[in-house]
Amino acid sequence: MWINNAAVTLFGPLSQTPLEDFRRVLDVNIMGYVHDARAALKHFRRRDHGVLINISSVVGEVAQPFTAAYSLSKAGINALSVSIRSELAREKRDDVHVVSVLPATVDTPFFGEAANYTGRKVLAMPPVYSPQRVADTVLKAAKKPRHEVPVGPGAKQLVMQHRATPAAVENFMAVQVDKKHLSRKEPAGANSGNLYRSAPRELATIQDGWGGRSRQPGRRVLTGAALTAGAVVALPVAIAAGKAVVAVAAAKTSKNAAGRARAYAATKIRGR
Repeated sequence: MWINNAAVTLFGPLSQTPLEDFRRVLDVNIMGYVHDARAALKHFRRRDHGVLINISSVVGEVAQPFTAAYSLSKAGINALSVSIRSELAREKRDDVHVVSVLPATVDTPFFGEAANYTGRKVLAMPPVYSPQRVADTVLKAAKKPRHEVPVGPGAKQLVMQHRATPAAVENFMAVQVDKKHLSRKEPAGANSGNLYRSAPRELATIQDGWGGRSRQPGRRVLTGAALTAGAVVALPVAIAAGKAVVAVAAAKTSKNAAGRARAYAATKIRGR
């Protein structure tokens, strides 16, 4: 098994972030994985067996505002995984696997070490999961590989909902980043974070006090949209107590479409 996990990040409006910092994020996050994948695959092909695990992010599926470089890099990692899998399929290497793991927010020092040009302190946006949960997911993926493995119900449902109603989810993400990912009380000076030098050794911890499970909301409502035959119906996605239900109903154009869709969504949520 080989795990690719190197990553740095950069917060700031696209037009106001230094291009050299933007390029650095792509170099570490994408080219780092490329070099490692080439090295790992050489050994896997020789043995005709192996699991390459690329730690991506839910942000690779649902990009965030103010993190264009990071979002781009994680989408690139997902594409890299697909491309390598396709090559291995052509070679009929059924015992060499490539897995993309998609965590949501993880309680690590990652956010405090981020390059930041927003003028606002970066926070860990709920729901926050523990590093142990990610490690457990990686271990399970190594034992039973799947193409794509989100970490936690929040990540899984966000990916599913985005594929069903992309515009609604992207709008939701934009609002959440502004409210929950960037502090409205604490300012931050412009800095390049750990893009060019490592954080001090004394700050090299696994968790960073964001609380893991304690920062997972008890209940969160996401509004999605179902688009069919010109009808637009807003439907809730309820995520509660570690369980999530996606309620997406396709409505036909008629005066009763909205009512039928709401009734369907309510039934699904009550029956979770």
